[in-house]
Amino acid sequence: MKSSQKTVTLHDVANYAGVSYQTVSRVINNHSSVAEETRKRVLKSIAELNYRPNRAARSLVTNRSDTIAILSFGTAFYGPGQMVSNIMQHAKNNGFRVSPSSLQQLGDKDVKAAIDELHELLIDGIIMIAPIVTDFMSEIGELAGDIPFIQIDTKPKPGIASVVIEQAHGSKLAVEHLIGLGHRQIAEISGPMNWYDAIMRHQSWVDTMAQHRLPHHMSVEGSWSAKSGYEGVQSLLNGGAEFTGLVVANDQMALGAIAALNEHELRIPEDVSVVGFDDIPESAYFLPALTTIHQDFEALGEQAVDYLVSLIKSPNTPVHQRVLYPELIIRNSTASVK
Repeated sequence: MKSSQKTVTLHDVANYAGVSYQTVSRVINNHSSVAEETRKRVLKSIAELNYRPNRAARSLVTNRSDTIAILSFGTAFYGPGQMVSNIMQHAKNNGFRVSPSSLQQLGDKDVKAAIDELHELLIDGIIMIAPIVTDFMSEIGELAGDIPFIQIDTKPKPGIASVVIEQAHGSKLAVEHLIGLGHRQIAEISGPMNWYDAIMRHQSWVDTMAQHRLPHHMSVEGSWSAKSGYEGVQSLLNGGAEFTGLVVANDQMALGAIAALNEHELRIPEDVSVVGFDDIPESAYFLPALTTIHQDFEALGEQAVDYLVSLIKSPNTPVHQRVLYPELIIRNSTASVK
């Protein structure tokens, strides 16, 4: 049997609250020109009547859907996954829904197809998480057309609407922390060198070591996984590398690296000091607790949404890049050279 319950309308709320329907509309749209007592009365009426705004009708009036699209790649890894999670939370806090799309490939056809599909929908803005090096990312803004668009987790670059964390600064903090503890033989396990973050962290390791006139040949490439960190240490040691400090491009690989060092009966930090990158929640509970570089993904998500909302509401907002800086978290996996 079909329910005979009548759909509650905006006019019903207005009558119930004893205000005009324009006032109800202003409250729903969080307009500032509503007295606080009136706002409370309308919100109470909305709750008691179980009113649900008709988004479709609203979008016809405002030409907006209050929906942000996220196009992302690599969300199985900690960093991109955290970015999406925090963007969704802050978008919700700003009254926006989120339409996430996880790209399995980052080829030009895949990205173009995804953006073409968004043009068929009423999307207010796009946030792109594309951490892989490609030769067509400069075209993405043109593909987005009149849809406000920003990138995150990309290479710091002027003239592009983006929010990034300064990876080179984080890597420099890690290396200089070890140098400050007296380490002069410092090895590295980098991330995959087709990722922007991995390239910038590795180059910063090279540059910082060179600035201190220290050798920088002890480097192997990992794949962000704990297994690759384990294999990286095995490769270094089996190749005859001698080091007292180890910089690892993410905490997952650091976990594997610690396991391999333990197998070789090298004590941490007495024999080898280890620094990770990301500050995943588990890193404080490694044995020993991991010194690492903290990336504020919550602030990244907040800044990304804030910037995109500015572009949506004020199309003349200047195009720029917002840069956040990571910080060193010192725990028990690093110590002075004995």
